[in-house]
Amino acid sequence: MPPSAKHRGSLYFSWGYNRDWYSRSDIRFQNQKTDNYDFTFVNAHASDHPSMSDFWKFKSLTIPQYDATLGYMFNDRHDLGIEVSWNHLKYVVDDNQIIHVRGNIRGRYIDKDTLVTPDFVHLQHTNGNNYLMVNLVKRQKLIVGKHLQLSAIGKIGGGPMISYTISTIFGSHQEGPFHYHGWVVGTSAGLKFDIYKYFFLQGDVQGAFADYTNTWIGADKVGRVTHVFTSAQAIYSFGFNVPL
Repeated sequence: MPPSAKHRGSLYFSWGYNRDWYSRSDIRFQNQKTDNYDFTFVNAHASDHPSMSDFWKFKSLTIPQYDATLGYMFNDRHDLGIEVSWNHLKYVVDDNQIIHVRGNIRGRYIDKDTLVTPDFVHLQHTNGNNYLMVNLVKRQKLIVGKHLQLSAIGKIGGGPMISYTISTIFGSHQEGPFHYHGWVVGTSAGLKFDIYKYFFLQGDVQGAFADYTNTWIGADKVGRVTHVFTSAQAIYSFGFNVPL
């Protein structure tokens, strides 16, 4: 390459949707200021909520579980890039499941399997279980044609969770607002199919570890929920490249 030649990078933006699967989680509920409880759901099960019934309506684009990404590829010999991604997942602790509950509830000790109904506790991060991540991106070109290109894409990154929780505990209901709930780290692998340099389709599988440390519960927002879990995410997206 001549000394005067320079690599030129490219910006890209993608939009897509996802399906999610979660590990079981021990979920701790605490409030010893305006109420009197400190108990844990042991090995609770949660599900996603795709909400894909009307995604084709423009005003409903952000109702389903979606992913938005803005990034920059350096197009150097290492073929690295950096991006900021917003993964809008949804996490719903399944209602009416039998969970082992352990701890103290208003002066009474409990340590038994319990049917957890919404009248007792309901918890969902559905607006959502949001991962705001900064990722290092590695691209490996597999097939390069005149107008088409197939690449393997790997990512690793992390960041805060800016989530919105809807919850009820002992009849005390609370919704939102968006705020810092904790942090997440993750890695992903996928395939990217570039079309005429400017457009692309991409599919990824992402694994992440989420640590919720600051979730509010109860109408007065004094109660706290803490839990950790892992998630698996299947993402399908389309996007645009902007060569610089």
